[in-house]
Amino acid sequence: MIVMKFGGSSVANREQIEKVMAIVAHYRDRQPVVVASAHKGITDALIDAARAAAGGADAGERVIAKQSEIASSLDCSPELLAPLFAEIRDLLRGIKLVKELSPRSLDYISSFGERMSTRCIADFFGRMGLPSMAFDSWELGFVTDSNFGRARPLPGFEARMREGLKSKVPAGMVAIVTGFVGMNERGEITTVGRNGSDLTASLVGAAVGADEVQIWSDTDGVMTADPSVVPSALSIPSMRFDEAAELAYFGSRVLHPATLLPAMGSDIPVRVMNTNRPAHPGTVITGKASPDARQVTSIAYKERQGVLTLKSVRMFEQVGFLAEVLAIIARHHADIDMISTSEVSVSISSYNVRALESAMEELRGLGEVELLRNKTIMSIVGQQLAHTRGIGGRILQCIAEAGVNVEMMTFGMHSINFTVVIDDGDIAKVVPVLHRRLFES
Repeated sequence: MIVMKFGGSSVANREQIEKVMAIVAHYRDRQPVVVASAHKGITDALIDAARAAAGGADAGERVIAKQSEIASSLDCSPELLAPLFAEIRDLLRGIKLVKELSPRSLDYISSFGERMSTRCIADFFGRMGLPSMAFDSWELGFVTDSNFGRARPLPGFEARMREGLKSKVPAGMVAIVTGFVGMNERGEITTVGRNGSDLTASLVGAAVGADEVQIWSDTDGVMTADPSVVPSALSIPSMRFDEAAELAYFGSRVLHPATLLPAMGSDIPVRVMNTNRPAHPGTVITGKASPDARQVTSIAYKERQGVLTLKSVRMFEQVGFLAEVLAIIARHHADIDMISTSEVSVSISSYNVRALESAMEELRGLGEVELLRNKTIMSIVGQQLAHTRGIGGRILQCIAEAGVNVEMMTFGMHSINFTVVIDDGDIAKVVPVLHRRLFES
């Protein structure tokens, strides 16, 4: 058995869905379970409609019209999605009446993208000769906690999913399963986080003991850099789980950051492939080191970060000062991406700029605080970094040649990533130079 996840761009319209059907049919002898995202743009449109409703406006008909257009292009019956359209209208009406969009309501409205796309895809596949059934993930046992916006399946979901697939999916039938969404024990719809269909696929793959989890997108696997910034970026044939996890966390657009954890725990290969070029081998991610690994595997970046710096002479030779700083940061729910310290200062970066802002008042009791916005964390990842003499100097030289200033830097013992903070506006200057020197020369 394999699990195949298709993202929003892969199921954006009839042309793309026909490509997906051909790919799934090709792998039919491997008992594929398909995890599908919403059609491209639908989830964003649903969220926009909900926010508009909370502000007292009516915006639901636009997203319904957009989804109807896609369903019509697939020759789906108007009755197929009518119950979901009615549910959307009722929910948006309720949000408008109370003028409030809670995390629970946001997850509920966000779920409709996947719920509509899977029904359209399964209906289309079936009429085209590929027997398929649509399932909301919870119908197959994907029951989660109540952490709306970032839910995770409850212990024991693996056995429930194995039983669900066995008992509810007839032999020869392809299950088309909603990505990104689940349901808690109270029957409330949850989501695992935006762009979380990758994670759903990996969790399903681990649950059923799949031979492989395939992530189908619009790139030839994981690339050596963002192709929109470096058109000459190369596809990486193979890489380790830890490298891929670092790249996903530090901004690679190909995988959800949490995707690899279930696969790592079950040692299931993850293969990233291109829906538009299915013959391309893509990138296979495993726990094994590649024998022909480069010194550097890829360059990733994450923009719109905040960097908070605390300066205090009280830090000097004071045991426990840093622990106090981190406790304050934790109380304000700021995830820390990077941290750098000296005897009298500490700098912390996080994507949650609002959380850093809220922590500032409390931190001022410890010293002088400054918060810089619009920063980018750029990470150079590779298996051999810690063992390659002079690689740090080469990276810094490239950054200097691009005319870019490094404002913060981390490189841990035995680390597989060399990470710096630069201005958002410097990405297009430095990434092409780094790629040219590290991959093309």
